[in-house]
Amino acid sequence: MEALAIKPDGIYVDATYGGGGHSRAILSHLGPGGRLLGFDQDDEAIARAQTDPRLTMVHGNFRFLSNFLRYYGVDPDGGVDGILADLGVSFHHFDDAARGFSFRFEGPLDMRMNRRARISASDLIASIDSDELASLLRLYGELPKARALANAIVGERAKAPVDTVERLVAIAEPYINPKARRKELAQLFQALRIRVNGEMEALEQFLRSALRALKPGGRLAIITYHSLEDRLVKNFIRTGSFDGERTTDFFGRSTAPLKAVGGSKPIVPSEAEVEANPRSRSAKLRVAEKLPVD
Repeated sequence: MEALAIKPDGIYVDATYGGGGHSRAILSHLGPGGRLLGFDQDDEAIARAQTDPRLTMVHGNFRFLSNFLRYYGVDPDGGVDGILADLGVSFHHFDDAARGFSFRFEGPLDMRMNRRARISASDLIASIDSDELASLLRLYGELPKARALANAIVGERAKAPVDTVERLVAIAEPYINPKARRKELAQLFQALRIRVNGEMEALEQFLRSALRALKPGGRLAIITYHSLEDRLVKNFIRTGSFDGERTTDFFGRSTAPLKAVGGSKPIVPSEAEVEANPRSRSAKLRVAEKLPVD
């Protein structure tokens, strides 16, 4: 809430509504004239959303931020005072065996954040070739035995569908370091989930739209959970590009449209917070302010 520097009469976006915790906190800082738009692509999140006249729930992916702002009467070109995004999967979904996001539970291999989406994780595994599968396991999961694991998955799907969590885990076990079992299985599931939901592409589109939507002086607060998305957010805040390449004007001044708030390092949970909430251990909060245009 400090990062967003909330104005009581401002317009704010919670781009990842989830369980509604962040939205409740934002609303507690808004006055009667304030407004909050909460985004979520999941039916369950929309169904359990709180009722507040200042809150507009948007049933859609945050990658379409500009379109939805315009639809709900907010200028997508500088009409927003602050935007918050808590990336990744809601813990509610991690704990739901029917969603297939976690290797901890038996269940269908789904992983769709939007259950109306066409391709599930099992559909992806059924159709992808071994080279592409190895590439995504290496890129999005950073798995040391990505090639061997991809070959094994493709080989096993010829015998029977790989459509449950337990079957995928059984196939992966011989290619997982026993001393790092939880970490590497989490990396495997992360890689498939990112691809199924197009998370990196959605994040890029969202960041461009968020920059466009913010007023000069408006705040952007992003919480990341793995190095791929954190690197993307860090580069965008630092340079305005996703590859981290700086651009300058005729006088050698940076043309980056954002300024990091609180320095270049992210805000991370304290030891006490991690002890109280172990799931917070990998969270990184980066905050930026939109610079005025000269």
